[in-house]
Amino acid sequence: MRESQGSKAPICPFCRHLTDMSKEEYRRNLMKRIEANDPEAMRHKGFDCESEGDYISAFGYYLKATELGDVGAHFSLSDMYHEGLGVEKDEKKEVHHLEEAAIGGHPKARHNLGFVELKNGRHARGVKHLIIAANLGDDMSVDLLKSCYKGGFVSKEDFAAALRGHQAAADATKSPQREAAEAFRKLGF
Repeated sequence: MRESQGSKAPICPFCRHLTDMSKEEYRRNLMKRIEANDPEAMRHKGFDCESEGDYISAFGYYLKATELGDVGAHFSLSDMYHEGLGVEKDEKKEVHHLEEAAIGGHPKARHNLGFVELKNGRHARGVKHLIIAANLGDDMSVDLLKSCYKGGFVSKEDFAAALRGHQAAADATKSPQREAAEAFRKLGF
C-alpha cells in the first residue's frame, strides 16, 4: 500500500486519492477486487507479497494478472526471472515477459528489452527498442541512446528524432494539476 510522504493516510492504489480506510479495510477491499478477477488488484497484491519477501505468492498473483492481460504484471514477472526471486533465473522467460509488457506499451519493459538486445550484440534491434521507449517518455532510454550515439550505433537524425519524441511525451504529461502536485511534493508533503 502506498502512503503519502507527509502523512500516514493510505492512498488508494486504484484512484490515487487519500483514503481514511485502515490497513485491514484496504486488504479486505483488495481481496474483493481479486475475487472479482481484477488484474490490477492482483498485481498490487503481488507487489505487497513481494515487498514482504513472499515471492511464491507474488509470483502466483502476477501470473494470474498476466493471464488477465495486465502488462505491469508481465514487467514484474520479468524482474523476478531476472533476479531469481522465488524462481530460477531464466533469461528466456525474462525476455518473454519483457516482450509482452513492451507490446502492451510499458516503457520500462521496452527499455529493458533494448538493453538486453544491446547486451546480446543485436545493436540495431536494441536501438529500435530504446527509441520507442524514449518516445514513450523514458528518461533512461534517452541516456542509453546518447551512449549508443557516441558509439556510432545511432544516426544523428534518429537520435534527434528520439529526443523530439521524448520531449513531446514529457510535454504531453504536463498539466497545472501535476505541476501543483510536484510543487506540493517538493515541500515535503
